[in-house]
Amino acid sequence: MSSSPPRVAITPADAAGDRDWLTSPVECGSAAGFGVYLHVPFCHHRCGYCDFAVAAVGGLDPARRDDLEGRYVAAIRADLARQVAAGRRAHAPPDADHLDDRWPEVTSVFVGGGTPTLLSPERLSSVIASVGEELDLAAEVEVTVEANPETASRELFEALVAVGVTRVSIGAQSFTPHVLKTLEREHTAARPLMAAAMAREAGIAELSLDLIYGTPGETADEWDDTLARVLTADVDHVSAYALTIHDGTPFGRRVARGLLPDVEEDVQAQRFAALRQVLGAGGFEHYEVSNPARGSRSRSRHNLLYWRHGDYLGVGAGAHGHLAGRRWWSTRSAPRYVHAVAAAGASAWGEGVTPLAGSEVLDDAQRAAERLFLGLRVREGLHPGDLPPIQPLALEDALSAGLVETACGRLRCTEAGWFLLDDAVDRLTV
Repeated sequence: MSSSPPRVAITPADAAGDRDWLTSPVECGSAAGFGVYLHVPFCHHRCGYCDFAVAAVGGLDPARRDDLEGRYVAAIRADLARQVAAGRRAHAPPDADHLDDRWPEVTSVFVGGGTPTLLSPERLSSVIASVGEELDLAAEVEVTVEANPETASRELFEALVAVGVTRVSIGAQSFTPHVLKTLEREHTAARPLMAAAMAREAGIAELSLDLIYGTPGETADEWDDTLARVLTADVDHVSAYALTIHDGTPFGRRVARGLLPDVEEDVQAQRFAALRQVLGAGGFEHYEVSNPARGSRSRSRHNLLYWRHGDYLGVGAGAHGHLAGRRWWSTRSAPRYVHAVAAAGASAWGEGVTPLAGSEVLDDAQRAAERLFLGLRVREGLHPGDLPPIQPLALEDALSAGLVETACGRLRCTEAGWFLLDDAVDRLTV
């Protein structure tokens, strides 16, 4: 989202106060479920392309690292407890009078990073268990943990199964050694498949592999080989993202100095097409821009919650939360986060000393732009009951450009529109 509010085409019905797409959603918003995101920022080192809230601990003295990780686990548990105790109304925007103070059942939990599996199995289990200690879990709650291949072990996965983890997302990125070296990944090309096998043997029900495409120096044949290796793995899901080089990262500085080629959008478009073709032929359904799965039951329910504009608590350094159009986020620094949670003590959530770095309340126009941008990422697009008002001429423009289409009353992206999603949403808004 940009800092300036997007101008959304408002129909006369919307001007008259038609907000059913917000107040009575069918699949989106409050109808999408309720999630908890827990951020564990620790990594052995920060990869050159990484723009996430990460704390590199590989070079720390073991005693200092152990102390930081122990205090962080205590802080994330305390922060979750304080957010829950504050009640739902404390997190909601002022105009959300329809909400009571009771938190819904948690339908999905996602532990991301960083590298959550750098924590000991005992500490990671403690973080995961804290959600069930503070909130009611749905009977079939999805619990996902991100794992790097080099941290995988049978002991780890057995501990995760014991604490209720149903899904593991393994950061493979590539199966080409020189691409892994460019990306500054520390595992071998074979290690992700070994990690997936260990996770499956330990009883993890759903497995996903994370991939990155369009890395400078990667050839089309090497990307095809990576996709072929995926098909040999016993995994249910793939998340594949085009490499993005941000200005403030080491990769960004190397590109600026001419030491690393920049990404090529045409090449990335070719890799995207190959992803759809190869994995589609191998039985994967491409259900979201960056995510194929082996059937609807293997979709990431937590990520669908995001794409359907749902509500979730965000806990941990750099974590974001969202409720009914209000978004908040914590400081990105792990040491500052730990200090702020400890200093806040028993004070009310969000008051006095707090790990919160900021918050914003989105108006209807901003929420409409977000609903379109997120909802059109999903293959089925948006249910007519969840569509914000769109001016007829704006819709006609996007349709005639071949970026969106309608089917059974739903608005969805075409294959071309998926890779040009920004353009599609720009045409639907004015």
